[in-house]
Amino acid sequence: MSSTKKNIMIGLAGQQNAGKSTIFNMLTGANQHIANYPGVTVDKKGGHYRDETGRVDVVDLPGTYSLTSFSLEERVARDFLLRERPDAVLNVIDASSLRRGLYFTFQVLEMSFPMVMALNMVDVAEAQGRKIDHKKLAGLLGIEVVPTVGRKGRGKHELRQALRRAARVQRDEEAPFQDQHGLRINYEELEAEIAAVHERLQESENLVKSVPLRWMAVKLLEDDSEAKKILRQQHGQAESVLDAVAAAAASFQKKMDISPADYIVTCRDRLAASLVAQCVETTKADTVRFSEKIDRVLLHRAFAPIFLVLTVYLIYELSIVQGYKLTFLTWPALAWVRTGVAGVLPDPGLLQDTMLRSLPLWLVDSVNTLLNYVPIFLILFALIAILEDSGYMARIAFILDRVFQSFGLHGQSTLPFILGGVFTGGCAVPGIMATKGIPDERSRLATILTVPYMNCLAKIPLYTLLVSIYFAAYKSYLMLFISTITIIMAMIIAKLLTSTILRTRETAPFVMEMPNYHLPTLTGVLRRAFDRTWVYIKKVGTIVVAVAIVVYVLLQFPGVPDERMAYFEGRMDEAITVFRENIQDTPFAELLADDQAVLNLLNTANTYREAKLAATTQEASSAVDDRYEALHPEIFPLLRPRDADARTISRHLRALSTERSNLRTTIREETIVYSYFGTVGRALEPVTQYAGFDWKINVALISSFAARESSVATLGVLFQEGADESLSLEERMERSGEATGFTPLHAFALILFFALYPPCLATTIMVKVQTGSYKWMLFSIIFPTLFGLAVASGVFTVSTWLGLSGIQAMVGFYVLALGTAIALSFLPDPAWKAPAPATTITHAKEV
Repeated sequence: MSSTKKNIMIGLAGQQNAGKSTIFNMLTGANQHIANYPGVTVDKKGGHYRDETGRVDVVDLPGTYSLTSFSLEERVARDFLLRERPDAVLNVIDASSLRRGLYFTFQVLEMSFPMVMALNMVDVAEAQGRKIDHKKLAGLLGIEVVPTVGRKGRGKHELRQALRRAARVQRDEEAPFQDQHGLRINYEELEAEIAAVHERLQESENLVKSVPLRWMAVKLLEDDSEAKKILRQQHGQAESVLDAVAAAAASFQKKMDISPADYIVTCRDRLAASLVAQCVETTKADTVRFSEKIDRVLLHRAFAPIFLVLTVYLIYELSIVQGYKLTFLTWPALAWVRTGVAGVLPDPGLLQDTMLRSLPLWLVDSVNTLLNYVPIFLILFALIAILEDSGYMARIAFILDRVFQSFGLHGQSTLPFILGGVFTGGCAVPGIMATKGIPDERSRLATILTVPYMNCLAKIPLYTLLVSIYFAAYKSYLMLFISTITIIMAMIIAKLLTSTILRTRETAPFVMEMPNYHLPTLTGVLRRAFDRTWVYIKKVGTIVVAVAIVVYVLLQFPGVPDERMAYFEGRMDEAITVFRENIQDTPFAELLADDQAVLNLLNTANTYREAKLAATTQEASSAVDDRYEALHPEIFPLLRPRDADARTISRHLRALSTERSNLRTTIREETIVYSYFGTVGRALEPVTQYAGFDWKINVALISSFAARESSVATLGVLFQEGADESLSLEERMERSGEATGFTPLHAFALILFFALYPPCLATTIMVKVQTGSYKWMLFSIIFPTLFGLAVASGVFTVSTWLGLSGIQAMVGFYVLALGTAIALSFLPDPAWKAPAPATTITHAKEV
């Protein structure tokens, strides 16, 4: 049937690793976008192209092995087909694994959509000695079959033409589903039961419009939970129908000694084997395939861990270490943007800036912090794409799955933990983003909630500070403890979560596929890297701006008390008076007699100094001089003094600027102390004292919620009272600790709490984005706070009672935590298990 409809929509469906992405890229080119399906976190990748008739929109559905209800991706793909009713479905199938791929094809055919099959990677099949008669296969399936090689662009034109021919003339979401297109699967002994259920389903007019009835009958006999949910929503006599289905299934099982679900799988597999036998010609003797040869080394019991560690090392080295060097190139550009924004805002005040200046700069700084790490994320996501496209990502999950399953996690939890910073140097934000690939809802949530326990790069400054001060003789032991205790605690918490609040969450059967190794394409890798980075920027960046305003208010208000501000203003007035006295004999004394003139000079001198520092060449430096001389001719001699009077004023101006800077710094410090966060810190002291934390530690921890690095800066502020400002932060904290009784045991409790502390602001936002729930975002804040405080308080209190030192407490806690993790790994999993699939795929080959 030929369609005259100009604009059509195509659903791109297929199993994982069949080359869907390459076919999608081949069809749509650069006309692509990524979003999320409504209400879930699965990527919705869409694109379009134009042919001679009109526009063709292509929606790339999540890659799934079937259209059951085991995983989120399967439900999303199936729901899209039922609700959106695309004009045609493009089924991408791996030609080298035809029998396996046909299992998915049969399920799409049963949904009654016009279909075209892209028989992808025919070159791989031919290299393996399999020649597929695609015309004969098309005749048997009753649909068009187009041989393609997506990465080479082969079959693009033929595929577009076939899709236009297959697309139905009119799509009506209210009309009943059309009769099944193409091959109709014969379920033999089960056909009578299918017909009986089909007849009951026809009783509901709503159901007739909502789903293809034969497909629905098959799904109900398979005991599909989502099909039951649809039935209850659309059929007024749903329970009686379900009773009839259960009775029919029980009768069939008693008669045939096999469940309907297993019998359906058997029929499909038998049909797939028959089609393969008729359409596939073996051109050379079966040999050990290239992928299997590689796996004999990479998955070897002894070598697999070595290759895995090397892979992790390369990811860290190339993205975190080398990628971080690129931030030295991006930061000057971001700083230039900040300078430009600052230039159009109201000028700085003498001691305090107006909100019209401070708030926009706060927001710019928040966004710049995010954008400065974009080079790291680009490299990181490119490396992930290479691992995925090459086929090694599935091997990583296979290697670690058995260990993770003991704690209720999934083999595909590996990458999120790696990105989060298994040992040191990661970031929880991309780690949580990487959980999208976990098909198991329970394991995915458990991974999202435990990735923040990994050692992100921002935690390292505080660890380094405390270890250098209080454990100088045991640095190597403490760093080993910090590097491994977070993994141990994450496993313990994952087990606790999956055994309690996540216990009823659905789990998917673990079907481990070893796809063929492929050489990733540069275009595919770069497109995926840019797409994922852009999603990160949009999702986090837009929310960060809103939340940063809240953090600003909590850290800046209600502000320094009036009496303290009067004191600071008095000191500033005194400094200005001294400045005027020192320059009264110069020609510029009259010019600077006004306070506003002094302020303008201070601000101009600061911006001039920054501009000169930013100038990297002599020409740029001269251009700065020319610009400032043109803008400020009267005071420019003071910015670049050349005579004795100008040098005198410049010297005293530097002293005044230093005093002003010190006062502004002190005001900012006290603003934190008197802020809402500071008030909360004091209010929490009666509780946190059991962990050895006073209000200063509390304020530092609260401020670090916005950014982990803030903890060290805040501690540096709060521990400088009474200390010589020329001393290093370590020396000031050590002296302050001697006066206040802050011991290595206090420091260990702080390290322990910081390791278990709630994720930072950007990470909690990503928890919300990935779960789609404020409930889980709040849980990711509240639970780690209570758990970490309980652990730190218990360790500090018990160790104090036993008279243990900091290092002794560390050893004791490590032994206890490791023993607990090992014991929990042997506990049976209480969570509901989905029925195992009839066949577990261990390698992407014909079985």
